Amino acid sequence: MYGNLLNKVENQSAVVGVIGLGYVGLPLISAFVRAGYRTMGFDIDQSKIDMLKAGKSYIGHFSSEWVQSCMSEGRFEPTADMGRLKEPDCILICVPTPLTENREPDLSCVTGTAEQIAPRLRAGQLVVLESTTYPGTTRDVVLPILAKSGLKVGQDFFLAFSPEREDPGNPDYSASGIPKVVGGYDAQSGDLALRLYSKAVVKTVPVSSCEVAEACKILENTYRAVNIALVNELKVLYDRMGIDVWEVIDAAKTKPFGFQAFYPGPGLGGHCIPIDPFYLTWIARKYGLNTRFIELAGEINTSMPHYVIERLGEALNDHQKSIKGSKVMILGMAYKKDVDDPRESPGFELIELLLKKGAIVTYNDPHIPVLPRMRHYPNLKMASEELSAANLAAKDCVLIATDHSAYDYQFIVDNARLVIDTRNATKGVASNRDRIRKA
Repeated sequence: MYGNLLNKVENQSAVVGVIGLGYVGLPLISAFVRAGYRTMGFDIDQSKIDMLKAGKSYIGHFSSEWVQSCMSEGRFEPTADMGRLKEPDCILICVPTPLTENREPDLSCVTGTAEQIAPRLRAGQLVVLESTTYPGTTRDVVLPILAKSGLKVGQDFFLAFSPEREDPGNPDYSASGIPKVVGGYDAQSGDLALRLYSKAVVKTVPVSSCEVAEACKILENTYRAVNIALVNELKVLYDRMGIDVWEVIDAAKTKPFGFQAFYPGPGLGGHCIPIDPFYLTWIARKYGLNTRFIELAGEINTSMPHYVIERLGEALNDHQKSIKGSKVMILGMAYKKDVDDPRESPGFELIELLLKKGAIVTYNDPHIPVLPRMRHYPNLKMASEELSAANLAAKDCVLIATDHSAYDYQFIVDNARLVIDTRNATKGVASNRDRIRKA
């Protein structure tokens, strides 16, 4: 089985199937199409499949022309039919791994996907989990489900873990341009996965096991979460001391060694950084350990939306207004600038906190015309409001939550009564700076 699949991988006759056609899965499809493989994309969301079949993209940095080109060349076939999972030679799993309300791992999408694969698993297939998770998931959770097929891992089928490394909207690092860490259940599984990815990405990084690869991704995102928590905490302290944290960071990053700049914000966003560290704290407890440093960082980062609303309330108070009854427009609902990705965006928490305090809330985001239904905010239903001079002037406060490049910040400040800037977006504004408050 190993030799036959290896030949298919090497001569690019292997069919690559990707389960989950979101911000990770679709770029992965792109990388393998570019490498010359025929691909199949699986997703339970029929609306996504319908859009792709109609030649339309639902992700901003992937054009509809790209979708149409892949489809016309026969290199990409999207489907919601999980019965066809026996067709691909290599199955790559890119499904969400969120947290429960108690901040514990929710692996329901991973286990559900494995349950879909198991009855269709055939001899000679490679299965790779890409979804970020705690060390041990591939071996202890996915493998027992796949083993229900009666096939033997490392003999009949092959299993590996290769964490996704995706930065939506980053023009410098597409899926094919980011090194790929690969860890196999056994030597042959690891070799097959390594050879497969080496055809599609700029560099592969082999590690000794699935667990090392799983731990690698958790480390990457925990590193970022902890450092962001540090600058968030310093932002609160320096603000109280009358020091601009943004100026401090700009000065510190001139040091050519020993310092990497991280920036504060209104809270953490994106699918990885706000979530992944808690996967590590959960598994640590199973081993009788407490990851106090990571948990403290999580507490600081999750407190930031509350800090922003507190600062907003103080600014409104200076204008003889309370939050209750005030008209507040939030600028930017994507979790970072210049993307259409709202996953775990702090904007949703900001809206909810303002609504609870009685504010009249609207938003504008050129990349998100309508708020999608979010797991933790199912009742927030809004459409982006026009960013006109009249609209800005009609608000008691404008809160910059995401610093999109499309915004004319001088125009915003000139026409707004009060601007709360959580991203240092108004740094270059020349006039009416008395209307700006940092938060």
